[in-house]
Amino acid sequence: MDGTGDGEFDARDLDPDTTLWVRSVDYLAGWRDAIQAVEDLGDALTAVGIDPTEIKLRAAVAADGSGLVRLELSAAVAHEVAMLARVTAARRHDAS
Repeated sequence: MDGTGDGEFDARDLDPDTTLWVRSVDYLAGWRDAIQAVEDLGDALTAVGIDPTEIKLRAAVAADGSGLVRLELSAAVAHEVAMLARVTAARRHDAS
């Protein structure tokens, strides 16, 4: 991962002049939720054997204030994640 979940703000991709800010929207709550989701997803991917240096997770906020997580990974790692998701889906299907 790129350190997004370590509690430090990374403003490299933030351009306040290109963002429409709505006064009544709580962007901070969405940002906090996205940071927690980045940490959760990063931990889960690491737990199943994905090398954390092979993924890039970024917290973001949608226009409505909801949290967003941006995931970037190589095609090889995407194939691995897809295989893990299929195995999990098959196990869940078999259990029901």
